[in-house]
Amino acid sequence: MKQTRVTIDILPAASAYRIEIGSGLIENCGPWVRQRLGREAAKIVIFSNPTVFKLYGKAAAASLMREGFAVSTYLMRDGERYKTLKTVSDALKNFSGAGITRTDGIVALGGGVVGDAAGFAASIHLRGVRVLQIPTTLLAMVDSSVGGKTGVNGEAGKNSIGAFHQPSGVLVDIDTLATLDERQINAGFFEAAKHGFLAGGRTLEDAVRTIRERDAESMRAMIHSSVLYKAAIVSDDERESSSKRNSKSRKVLNFGHTLAHAIEKVTNYRVFLHGEAVAYGMLFAAELSKSIAKLPQKDINLLYDVVQNVDSLPSLANIDPREVFEAFRFDKKNQAGELQMILLRGIGKPVVIDTTKIPASAYAAAFSRLLEFQR
Repeated sequence: MKQTRVTIDILPAASAYRIEIGSGLIENCGPWVRQRLGREAAKIVIFSNPTVFKLYGKAAAASLMREGFAVSTYLMRDGERYKTLKTVSDALKNFSGAGITRTDGIVALGGGVVGDAAGFAASIHLRGVRVLQIPTTLLAMVDSSVGGKTGVNGEAGKNSIGAFHQPSGVLVDIDTLATLDERQINAGFFEAAKHGFLAGGRTLEDAVRTIRERDAESMRAMIHSSVLYKAAIVSDDERESSSKRNSKSRKVLNFGHTLAHAIEKVTNYRVFLHGEAVAYGMLFAAELSKSIAKLPQKDINLLYDVVQNVDSLPSLANIDPREVFEAFRFDKKNQAGELQMILLRGIGKPVVIDTTKIPASAYAAAFSRLLEFQR
């Protein structure tokens, strides 16, 4: 298979690692893992789910064993609702049973759910062992595998339990996209579009072109530019500083996520893929941006056009907006009892706004426009 790679170096203050993007990479991941972990590493746990492991697990394990690793597996149940402390507890027992020490490593092979849970489990096993991310969904490739945010869902909401734990490397094998259904691909497009609207310029152009053309070469370019944007943000603000509020703050990556996490929570993670929820969140934020941040109507129209060009979204009709707004209280972006919303002043011009500056009536009006958008 084609082995062409492009690399992106991410250099946060506490660590540095490389993101590699190419084709045919999983079947030869062993040397890559060895290079990342060093000669002292002896054991690997492949953390995955049954669906992904059936597709790629044997090839990954074979390559790791050829490199001299003792390989074992932990397979979590498939789906966002299984991203819980129970899953992490089971994984920790697995790590202990496999004899994973601080010189060994965990390979997260799967989508964002697997990557988040594996990263969090790795962060607390023996106070931290190394994790390598091999994302197999478009959304995980462009977003969740990069940046070191790990976590699981709790009573307080999505990703409310977690830690910053940077990976030792990220390996993006674009060939895995061929096994995704259209809905999963579209969910990734929404997240890439989020980066596009935050960054503007080439990042947005690549996302729009790929959504329209959907060919392998444009997909590769979109993944590269989207990851490049996120890498730059994370390198500058690794742990999302509470005092940083400009366009280079890591907070801006939460554009669309306040509403997204709320509607995921109130539907018990059973209705929306994360990217679909983010699409609604971006539209909601755009409507708020019109009155609060003076976002031009032409930019709002563009955002709606991009979302519509990806695909239709699951209905919001049976969701009580009061429950959604109540869920805002538990958002992990709350600081000193005050929630911060990411809005836009223009394409490529994100702004951090305290919700005390947004009247309750604006939320209701924005949600009503989302319902009208579906008709």
